[in-house]
Amino acid sequence: MTIYPVILSGGVGSRLWPTSRALYPKQLLPLVSERAMLLETALRVTDPELFAPAIIVSNDEHRFIIAQQMRDAGLTPLAHLLEPQGRNTAPAAAAAAAYVQTHDPRGILLLLPADHHIRDVAAFHEAIKRGAELARAGKLVTFGIVPSAPETGYGYIKRGAALGEGAFAVERFVEKPNLETAKTYLDQGGYDWNAGIFMFRADRILDEMRVHCHAIASLATEAVHKASRDLDFVRLQPEAFNACPSDSIDYAVMEHTRDAVVVPVEMGWSDIGSWSALWEIGEKDKDGNVLSGDVLTLDTKNCFVRAETGLVATLGVENLIVVETGDVLFIASKDRVQDVKKIVERIAAEGRTEHQAHNRVYRPWGFYEALDSGERHQVKHLMVHPGAALSLQMHHHRAEHWVVVSGEARVTVGDEIRILRENESTYIPVGVKHRLENPGGEPLSIIEVQSGDYLGEDDIVRYDDVYGRSSKASAAE
Repeated sequence: MTIYPVILSGGVGSRLWPTSRALYPKQLLPLVSERAMLLETALRVTDPELFAPAIIVSNDEHRFIIAQQMRDAGLTPLAHLLEPQGRNTAPAAAAAAAYVQTHDPRGILLLLPADHHIRDVAAFHEAIKRGAELARAGKLVTFGIVPSAPETGYGYIKRGAALGEGAFAVERFVEKPNLETAKTYLDQGGYDWNAGIFMFRADRILDEMRVHCHAIASLATEAVHKASRDLDFVRLQPEAFNACPSDSIDYAVMEHTRDAVVVPVEMGWSDIGSWSALWEIGEKDKDGNVLSGDVLTLDTKNCFVRAETGLVATLGVENLIVVETGDVLFIASKDRVQDVKKIVERIAAEGRTEHQAHNRVYRPWGFYEALDSGERHQVKHLMVHPGAALSLQMHHHRAEHWVVVSGEARVTVGDEIRILRENESTYIPVGVKHRLENPGGEPLSIIEVQSGDYLGEDDIVRYDDVYGRSSKASAAE
């Protein structure tokens, strides 16, 4: 039987704000290595003797970023399923199982969050091999992390009867404990952290779901059977999928089934759930600091300092988290980083946008980043991938000037099509159809100057788009 990795990439990672944001969350960022966390997850399951190509489950907004990252890494997923709405992990698992069943009815799914760090990949693979034997026999397998500390941020799994070497029946799942209870678990032994990694046959998980959460099984399967193709993506049918109850695979199935099995493993695992977690696994200097980017420290101890766009200097401080992203400077006591969600909630409540996007905003054709803005003007830098094209579009409220910084541009303005090269420019009046394309083999860099009475990203009417986006744009597109 083949193992089908299913990479779940639906979260927004608000506890790692301001680096992680709704339109570019932590799993798409290089937080631990030079590669995005989703890519690190995908690369762990590329052994063709053990795994089939991965199945990715994500929301619509992140699809092109993920696709570009996978292409850049030379990886081709078996499928990329698009959720029309996030419904937690149980509907995502059911949809993935239904998809696998159309190819391999008894294929084994390995359910993986996209944003976990695993230091010892060999130990991970050994645990997968043990779990695969149990999954083949019809068990629903979860992988428990042997605890190294009385952690209160994770749920726990209590081991039951031994089922041969390295596996146990699940006696029960335990909610996140307080500190005293967590210390008791470590003293007693037989408790593992719940990492949210699961393994089961496609037919078995759907059978269990029909017993314990019938609506999720039925609706998610319908969403797969009525799915549509969109370029390289599989769009789950919205009416059926959105009607799924929102529930986790833990609550919906694993806590109720009689066939739950835990395989304990020590593999240097972290869910990178906070800035303090990144400090814990990071390489520290002689003063216990983890530093990233252009950072200068003096009399600074046990701090995490990340500079993404400029110099950050610290003096005489201890136990701080300092993160600079260009548009935001975030400073917190290291023991309060779990409360960063409160900051994000306040930003949203005040109608600000720093929780949604960075200055650099990614699009299927490349990215743009804001350089300057005023009452009636805005300046952006655009980078267009080789062979990529923006939509044929029009704006009701703004005019634009484009200046080519590097590369070659094919520009449509009204009925005229022309080629622009370095230091050449063009003007697009209000209300005129236009399109920007990169016909060359190198990235195209453009400076765009906008002027008008409204400069929002939703002032776009699309007439033609190679990426299948809607005719009326939203700010998130």
